[in-house]
Amino acid sequence: MLYMLDTDISSYIMRKKPANVLAMLETQVQAGNEICISAIAYAELLLGAKRSGNPDKHLHLIEALRERLHHIQPWDAAAAEQFADLQTLLFNAGTPIGTNDTLIAAHALSLQAIMVANNACHFDKVPDLRLENWV
Repeated sequence: MLYMLDTDISSYIMRKKPANVLAMLETQVQAGNEICISAIAYAELLLGAKRSGNPDKHLHLIEALRERLHHIQPWDAAAAEQFADLQTLLFNAGTPIGTNDTLIAAHALSLQAIMVANNACHFDKVPDLRLENWV
């Protein structure tokens, strides 16, 4: 099974708080599940690090996360097509969730991945998205 971590869950893992998120990651890895992040979430993490008061520290934590996951899913045509369909659907329903969250959700949908996020209030609006909250 493929799990895609949202930016917030990735941050929790890097900080090792709350501890149950890191424990859940280890449980899923031991079960043989593949864990990844979207290139979009990776970009958000990098932006946050570079704008922080201590970029070197945060970039080091991001690199450690990369090594642990071994996989950043590249953005591709399938994800772009899924994004256009999803963003149109959400706008037409009057329930947009923000561009980056829509990009990440579309990426998870295009890969048939389970989205792992703590901000369910956004991702709950995405039809057919399998969602878990490890917090």
